[in-house]
Amino acid sequence: MFLVAGLGNPGAEYALTPHNLGFLVVDLLAERHGIRITRKDSRALVGMGEIDGRRVMLAQPQTFMNLSGASLASLMEKHSIESGNLMVVYDELDLPWGALRIKPKGSAAGHKGMQSVIAAVGTNEIVRVRLGIHPDHPVADGAEFVLAPMNRAQRKELDELVGYAADAVRSIIAEGVEKAMTRFNRRARGLQTEEA
Repeated sequence: MFLVAGLGNPGAEYALTPHNLGFLVVDLLAERHGIRITRKDSRALVGMGEIDGRRVMLAQPQTFMNLSGASLASLMEKHSIESGNLMVVYDELDLPWGALRIKPKGSAAGHKGMQSVIAAVGTNEIVRVRLGIHPDHPVADGAEFVLAPMNRAQRKELDELVGYAADAVRSIIAEGVEKAMTRFNRRARGLQTEEA
């Protein structure tokens, strides 16, 4: 079984902030594949179902971003999910707005939510889908920026970005991470893909 976890912060005040893109992608996957994310398990909201014929658990840790790892490690232990079947979707301030990067492993690159996951799970060999949120202008305070409501221009592009990320997650599940990286990694807005 795959565990697809979107990172974010619980609470209505965080719903449309850049830091909650992971939650939004998981919400869209649930909607597209008829999975209800209503059950509480290991300090997360979860839903079980299938994506392209494969068993999937969708999860949104309710621990706040920087403590997400404990929730996911508990889910993995409780449901016998191996780290190779964990996929984490989250925002990335180091990437320009609209960029998408799939990585099969690596460091957290300073992302505290991903640092928590790596520490709790005990490996950095975790597939992650990173969604770029850096705007076209300098950001004075990163922590303030990721928790502020998205501006009008960002909200206008939100459906396309979240939809593209949900497509990427489905591709990873159906075709594997290498094919998904080739198809979906992109530099920024639009659908231009990166050179392999």
